[in-house]
Amino acid sequence: MPIKIPNGLPATQTLLDENIFVMHELRASTQEIRPLQVLLLNLMPTKIATETQFARLLGNTPIQVELTLMHTATHKSRNTSAEHLTAFYQTFEEVRHRKFDGMIITGAPVELLRFEEVEYWDELCEILDWTATHVYSTLHICWGAQAGLYHHYGIPKHQLPKKLFGVYPHTLDYRRSILFRGFDDVFMVPQSRHTTVLREDIERVPELQVLASSEEAGPYAIKDVDGRRIFVTGHVEYDRDTLEKEYLRDVAAGRPIEVPKNYYPDDDPDKAPIVTWRSCANLLMMNWLNYFVYQATPYELDTIGTEHEEDWLLGVGNIPLEQAWVPDSIGKRDHDTWRGDSI
Repeated sequence: MPIKIPNGLPATQTLLDENIFVMHELRASTQEIRPLQVLLLNLMPTKIATETQFARLLGNTPIQVELTLMHTATHKSRNTSAEHLTAFYQTFEEVRHRKFDGMIITGAPVELLRFEEVEYWDELCEILDWTATHVYSTLHICWGAQAGLYHHYGIPKHQLPKKLFGVYPHTLDYRRSILFRGFDDVFMVPQSRHTTVLREDIERVPELQVLASSEEAGPYAIKDVDGRRIFVTGHVEYDRDTLEKEYLRDVAAGRPIEVPKNYYPDDDPDKAPIVTWRSCANLLMMNWLNYFVYQATPYELDTIGTEHEEDWLLGVGNIPLEQAWVPDSIGKRDHDTWRGDSI
């Protein structure tokens, strides 16, 4: 199925070149179908590259998605033109009246700052609180995951001795997680960060569960009891050359930086990097969209955050009970089920 994106978005040609079916607003208006409404809060300075990366993953699923782009109003981007933001992005004030099936909050290069020192922190906190009543499932990425864990659960971030930089093997802590259905026993994920969250801090919060992790990179995927908040510490959305651009940028600036691990053949930057994470990136996004958004969200978006939302989950709405998510024991860890399988 296609991804519906704003007319004229630069990502369009890139996606078409990759055989991803793109639908513009004019074409979509002629079809009687409710696509999933997904909001992307893009906190990255390279907004065009990031919006393309996520549009690629969202568009490579069998579910029709309508993507809305949002940026923070309290930060002026130095790397993306005002014309691009005006043409394709909205601010929180412009979308706060709407409800969304899913939302993605990206990373941001501000991790060495205290959360409260980030220019748009107050605005982000308001957005994070708003998701509880206006978004069915929110996917937090890298610094976005750290920010969400800190704001919602008080989990701090810790500075690493040196930058975690490269592509690292990860394994499942909880093999029955539906978010990782179809994953191999070991899967690779790009990481690029100076800070981390600790497993012991996460495990002190009974509402949270670590689903996957890495011996070198630490906790990778964390979810709350019902999958409404998912936190992912790595960057499966990265392009082939994203880590290379970061590496060459730091080398040119004379910053201390090591060759990204497990990225170049033989760790030789004169050789072309090898992509080892693309399949798990597509599968992760497809599983999130399917099991945590499409299969779970109410058909009528306005019911999100109301008492009617629970009616929908219990099968009192417009779908049969056996086709709905069935909370086996709401509030108890590991007991939320979908057709008998744990999320």
